[in-house]
Amino acid sequence: MENAASRSIELHAPSNDAVERRSRKRFAIAFGVAAISDALSFWTEFAPPVQWTVDLITASLLFLILGRRWAILPGLVAEAIPGLAVFPVWVLVVLSIVVYQKEKTFTPAAAMR
Repeated sequence: MENAASRSIELHAPSNDAVERRSRKRFAIAFGVAAISDALSFWTEFAPPVQWTVDLITASLLFLILGRRWAILPGLVAEAIPGLAVFPVWVLVVLSIVVYQKEKTFTPAAAMR
């Protein structure tokens, strides 16, 4: 009886490939949002209220897309510092989240197979 229940769970659980495709899609969307925001920030450097609005919208979108990630908060702080809009801060934030996610899922036992 317990064996049938575990089979049922296995049948309805999403495969690793499906989960990986969804996460890749989310990361691609997050990179797109970050790149657009960094491009807009470069052009709104001399209009701080517009830049702050773009950054708040970007942080909100990244929270929605990637979930609650603490790495987004330092990105928002870095974007608030005048003169840092010339650096692609949001793209670097998303890249750091992707790298951390890959490190977190990497296991030495999986590498040895």
